[in-house]
Amino acid sequence: MLLTIVSFVAVLVVLVIVHELGHFGTAKAFGVKVEEFGVGFPPRLLSLKRGGTVYSINAIPLGGFVKLAGEEDPGVPHSLASQSAGRRILILAAGSLMNAILPVLLFSIAFMLPHSLVDGQVIVQQVAPGSPAALAGMQTGDIVLSVNGKAVHNINDMQRNIQLNLGQQVTVTVKHPDATTANIKVIPRWRPPIGQGAVGIILQLSSPKVIEQSYPFWQAIPMGAVEGIETFVLFKNGIISMIIGTAPAAVAGPVGIAQITGEVARAGISPLLEFAGFLSINLALVNIFPLPALDGGRIAFVVLEWIRRGKRVSPRIESTVHLIGFALLMAAILVITYQDILRIIAGNSLIP
Repeated sequence: MLLTIVSFVAVLVVLVIVHELGHFGTAKAFGVKVEEFGVGFPPRLLSLKRGGTVYSINAIPLGGFVKLAGEEDPGVPHSLASQSAGRRILILAAGSLMNAILPVLLFSIAFMLPHSLVDGQVIVQQVAPGSPAALAGMQTGDIVLSVNGKAVHNINDMQRNIQLNLGQQVTVTVKHPDATTANIKVIPRWRPPIGQGAVGIILQLSSPKVIEQSYPFWQAIPMGAVEGIETFVLFKNGIISMIIGTAPAAVAGPVGIAQITGEVARAGISPLLEFAGFLSINLALVNIFPLPALDGGRIAFVVLEWIRRGKRVSPRIESTVHLIGFALLMAAILVITYQDILRIIAGNSLIP
């Protein structure tokens, strides 16, 4: 329990501070007055005022905020609303941008640290008739060597590379039972039949062993960048799969995320850094959605103003919309948290 709490708080604080630093830094650069930089939501626990800005630690550990002068009112001196549309969009999007950049650092550090890797032979145990794999010539007993030139060490490697390329042709290099090697081209399906998977194969890991890996920084940094891009793609493909109904909707609130963080932390620092990078990308994308109370919702009002050729929505109306959106967001978090608690009581986890 202590490990879960400490690891969750540490990850959350890093993600929140990095996100809010994006807003803070760009606002300061454009001369917008920052009234408060807060970690957590009120009521306030501790505060310190420096340079006209209050830095606070608050009681509800569900995020953070940067309070800017005149967020909806251009009449306030040094206000956000008095800035040009382009500057406002940059200030509002800077938090998500920082959360999109952070995973490159986290993934790179994770690759540099010694971490465990399960390594073995990935064998095709079964090929579904009529599936992309069957039509391409994949056979039972084939050993999967690589996907698009990337070595496959375990079943997770294979599944990851398939999910990265849904709807796109991939080249799977296999070793047939007769010891010949073949490059098989398949297109993973968005809507596979139940139980078949995207390409229609069932895999088995043979002769698995755990090995330790680490990389020098000149290799780890580009690997971290690639990992960040691929995680964005996986997140996008996962959302599409949930929308079209081919993947279950897995949503976690603060309690659920804390549970997962604790489980990942027990596996080591490197997996925890990778999970933090994944959460950061989630935060970047979710926050940019055009929903009231989120950064994307505020950006939507700026875009609407631009479409209306500078005619602003009433500050009172915009403030009311964001207030209602925040209330609905809190209500949704409470509902999801209730479901998380029920799942934990039942002894279940979101990690397969």
